[in-house]
Amino acid sequence: MILDAFYKTLGQTGDPRFRRVLFLGVGLTIALLIAAYAAFLFLIQWFTGATVTLPYIGEVTWLDDLLSVGSLIFMLVLSMFLMVPVASAITSMFLDEVAQAVEDRHFPHLPTVTPTPLWAALKDTVNFLGVLLGANILALLLYVIFPPAAPFIFWGLNGFLLGREYFTLAAARRVGLAEARKMRRKHMATIWAAGTLMALPLSLPLVNLVIPILGAATFTHLFHALWRQG
Repeated sequence: MILDAFYKTLGQTGDPRFRRVLFLGVGLTIALLIAAYAAFLFLIQWFTGATVTLPYIGEVTWLDDLLSVGSLIFMLVLSMFLMVPVASAITSMFLDEVAQAVEDRHFPHLPTVTPTPLWAALKDTVNFLGVLLGANILALLLYVIFPPAAPFIFWGLNGFLLGREYFTLAAARRVGLAEARKMRRKHMATIWAAGTLMALPLSLPLVNLVIPILGAATFTHLFHALWRQG
């Protein structure tokens, strides 16, 4: 069922609506990371000032430059871990468009769904982003404590979170949030497995930016398969 949903998604990768969501998601993600770094840099320069007096050294003028360079390196390294979770969360805001593209092609007999209001979609995105960022930042500690298990922790954690969120969003469009949660609990093993398969390529640069789009489409197919089954 999962592989069938994924193969159907691959057959639709040329859809213009898929590309539009990809460009929006990646563009907004990059803009958000740049804004976060700019704010971080502003705070550093505000706290340190042009000159700083250090014990036994005296007045120095290079500390803010050193911290600025260090903060840039820190943000670049951090973005390697946060780029995908942030892109995944932002892409979830445009899931309606991806899901509608899938349904227009594969389920044209279904009635039109009222799009999720922008404010509601933004609220869900912020909540999902907070969960993803919090979980992945905490996971950094586990990566340090259990280095050999780091890839499996990353795949399992993000597979669970992405599968849970994307399935709920895809299902809620058709059956409402309460029923979507009920379906999610009933089919959690299948959803987690599908989410983990979706999380495996997240370790590949550039490819990982496409995964949220493919995941949103795949979970739309998966929802309809489970819905028919039920």
